[in-house]
Amino acid sequence: MSAEKRAASNSLSSGQVVKRQKSDTNMNTRAIAVRGGNTQSGALIQSGARASGLQSPVMELVGHSGEVFATRFDHTGQFIASGSMDRTILLWRAQDDCANYGSLGGHKGAILDLHWSRDSRVLFSASADMMLASWDLETGVRIRRHTGHEEVINTMDVSKRGEEVLVSGSDDGYIGLWDSRQKEAIDFIETDFPVTAVALSEAGNELYSGGIDNDIRVWDIRKKSVAYSLIGHHDTITSLRVSPDSQTLLSNSHDSTVRTWDIRPFAPVDRKLKTYDGAPTGMEKNLLKANWDAKGQKIIAGSGDHSVTVWDTNSGKLLFKLPGHKGAVNDVQFSPIDDQVVVSGSSDRMVMLGELGR
Repeated sequence: MSAEKRAASNSLSSGQVVKRQKSDTNMNTRAIAVRGGNTQSGALIQSGARASGLQSPVMELVGHSGEVFATRFDHTGQFIASGSMDRTILLWRAQDDCANYGSLGGHKGAILDLHWSRDSRVLFSASADMMLASWDLETGVRIRRHTGHEEVINTMDVSKRGEEVLVSGSDDGYIGLWDSRQKEAIDFIETDFPVTAVALSEAGNELYSGGIDNDIRVWDIRKKSVAYSLIGHHDTITSLRVSPDSQTLLSNSHDSTVRTWDIRPFAPVDRKLKTYDGAPTGMEKNLLKANWDAKGQKIIAGSGDHSVTVWDTNSGKLLFKLPGHKGAVNDVQFSPIDDQVVVSGSSDRMVMLGELGR
């Protein structure tokens, strides 16, 4: 399949995105500080300076009108982007009162994944409308749409080195490779099943993909062939993440387990490392994501039981089971600058930012 295989079936009406401030009366968005899981009169609690820079141990970021599927810190840890079933991306400050400072609209389907550029000036989004998009965060303008997939785009990742290359996975069974500066795909890799999770290696020469066949495939990008497979999950792969030291792959699955795998070049044939239990998928069967902290010492995962689950990577010990949400927790992430601060997005339409405790 060539990169020129398909034309987009839909076009957006405008490339202009209006940035709205938190004070804009047209945006019903607010940050609420919460103690003990109870909202205090809808107002921020002035609790003094906190080690994390938050005004309260838990902050509820309210504004989405649909399920939240993606929540992402930028690389500085100062900003958060959230994507929702409501087709919008909301931008938040990750300090003090966590004010909303912008809204990006233009997708015609749910926002299913988000990634920031390395310089935090561009945001990349993947949507159920079969498109990727690039957004200039200084001007609030959509830079371009990346078209070519024929079904829902479930997942994406961005290269860590060189020019920013995007990789996408879709229900059409193809993995897309994209130069972020171009509209059309560089190439497509054909698979046998819908692709629900992708991740790029640090060097960018290997690509990891997972789908509804339960197996994780490791691709040699240059050859567009499978180098080896990681077999052990018993249901759909819902997320993949490479560890900060590039030696381990983290996977989550509808089999209600989170697993780690040895992806070093000369690892043993059996690459299974650990299995982490305690984050059930739940009845909704959403593509729940798992993530590393910045040092690879802790793992965090969303759960169908409405909680956020944190483990110690090496021992496998369950460290935290955090309540607060009223729906499946679809995405979770540690702050890149403080592993005691986490953000989560849920089917309850809420984004929550809070401290684990020191």
